Amino acid sequence: MSSGTAATMRALIVDPEAPGSLRFADVPEPEPGPGEALVEVRHASLNLGEIRNGTGRPPGTVMGFDASGVVLRAAADGSGPATGTRVAGLAVGSWAERVAVPTESLAAVPDPVDLADAAALPVVGITALRTLRAAGNVLGKRVLITGASGGVGRIAVQLARRAGAYVIASVGSPARGAGLRELGADEVVVGLEPVEQPVDVVLENVGGPSLVTAWNLLAPGGNLQSIGWASGEAALFPVNSTIALAEAKSLNSFGDITRPGPDIATLLGLVARGELSPEIGWRGSWEQVTDAADALLGRRVPGKAVLDIGSAASARPAAPTTTR
Repeated sequence: MSSGTAATMRALIVDPEAPGSLRFADVPEPEPGPGEALVEVRHASLNLGEIRNGTGRPPGTVMGFDASGVVLRAAADGSGPATGTRVAGLAVGSWAERVAVPTESLAAVPDPVDLADAAALPVVGITALRTLRAAGNVLGKRVLITGASGGVGRIAVQLARRAGAYVIASVGSPARGAGLRELGADEVVVGLEPVEQPVDVVLENVGGPSLVTAWNLLAPGGNLQSIGWASGEAALFPVNSTIALAEAKSLNSFGDITRPGPDIATLLGLVARGELSPEIGWRGSWEQVTDAADALLGRRVPGKAVLDIGSAASARPAAPTTTR
């Protein structure tokens, strides 16, 4: 800066005394490192995990991970998108007017893709894409997706079907299953009791008893990818439930969201070609963040909740819209 006064911006920060433990504040504008681009944020999306756990972070922490917008200043080291490029990325502190993003975590948004749709993709898209990749070739295999009505689940249903799997989508209620057949699910079931035949792969979003039941549904040689723990309950495996005289089953954890830029670009390309729907179930101004968070926690959002920020927020009516 040319003067001694640091530039500030508006952001949503953690405040345990505020409604929903969130409030707006003026905070210092980020100073990008050599391999980071400064992005003007137009849209950001919410994830269930960050709503549940993120507000327990230190007071003053700027919230958010998913963002889309326009590069205000390209990275000083010459990497990544040029100034003026529309981008989406995984950005710590994205619920703000501007954010510094490592260029390895950014991808250019193709012209046909709306920036709001792009903001819905990073965390859930990376999770679905990488866990399916880790599960191996699913062509012709029975793939069970629990918590299929959420952000990860709806992307996973589409990607698994595109990969040639027979997709079983498990949801918490009939209403939560709306639209999943249209996305590619061969079966939509409430809970796991209706699943009578063994499955080859499980993408498990619920945790707790659901994780244990899903493990028991795995065929010999099957693989379970433990993605999330939406239930908040412990998983209690009965004695000897992990032992069988058959080809070994496997359970994998997930948490690798490093260097997501190329995978985000892959997902954006699918959206641009009409092969993937971002599935936004709530969209509104970031002034309504507590409404969005309440709807997400109350399991009333099919897919993702997206916030319009800055000029994008002022360009839309106050009331949020839903796609389903």
